[in-house]
Amino acid sequence: MNTIKPISKLLTTLLLFMAVLFSGCTTGTKTAGGLKVHFIDVGQADSILIQQGENFMLIDAGNNADNETVKNYLDKQGVKELQYFVGTHSDEDHIGSADYVINSFKVGKVYFPKQTATTKTFKDFTAAVKAKGQGLTVPKVGETFKLGDAQCTVLAPNSSSYKDDNDYSIVIKLTYGETSFLLTGDAEAASESEMLKNGIDLRADVLKVSHHGSKTSSSEDFLKAVKPEYAVISVGKDNKYKHPDQGTMDRLKAIGAVVYRTDENGTVVATSNGKEITFNTKPGSYKGIASADDDAGGTSAGSVGDASAH
Repeated sequence: MNTIKPISKLLTTLLLFMAVLFSGCTTGTKTAGGLKVHFIDVGQADSILIQQGENFMLIDAGNNADNETVKNYLDKQGVKELQYFVGTHSDEDHIGSADYVINSFKVGKVYFPKQTATTKTFKDFTAAVKAKGQGLTVPKVGETFKLGDAQCTVLAPNSSSYKDDNDYSIVIKLTYGETSFLLTGDAEAASESEMLKNGIDLRADVLKVSHHGSKTSSSEDFLKAVKPEYAVISVGKDNKYKHPDQGTMDRLKAIGAVVYRTDENGTVVATSNGKEITFNTKPGSYKGIASADDDAGGTSAGSVGDASAH
């Protein structure tokens, strides 16, 4: 009896089965993979939706008046649940619509710095978190957490108190495959200096330019350490705070960062496949506003009134 042919057929069938199986796994991985970082156009404010597969995180939620804008955008992206919400700091242009978002979606964990404020915006935010039976989680520098296959590392704040409210901003480095994003809130020069002194790896492909391109952030030393290939500025068109500052734009141009900005490009979406990053729009300009003074300050006004330090 010749048993070679049946064995050969069995082996061929097994190999074909394995090929189909692994092919299916590869396809599944590609379908579930990919990272999208949506810099939502909320004018002179910040709101960033991060999507990895079916996992979502929102960093900041714009002004109080942006509640429908942010919610509708999340709805269009198919968001049903936010694994994380990060309020970078207490300014109204970062947590203005946080209460509305938290009331509208299931939220896993809420990160917020060790900072408080007496504003109605802050009280509404904390009340919404409490109503969900949660509390605010204060992140620690060096802490990491996963969003699907992406990893988030907390880089700031590094001190327990600051003169400038903006320096309380939570700074997160987002890594996916070989690509990375540095998301800075409104961190000012003091926070940048602390990150540099810590010897943390600040290198990132994409920098979310801090404080809407203000001259009080994005120092030359900080930009040299980050060495971003791309820079995204969330800023309102013709805003009264004179953002972005021309000096900041000149520094970004000097390091060769390709700039995208919401006042010129609308919502900016960066997509990473783990090796390369592409954008949904053409780059913006390096045109800023030359001014002797910067009204944006980020002073303690954001803690005592309901006018935010943009």
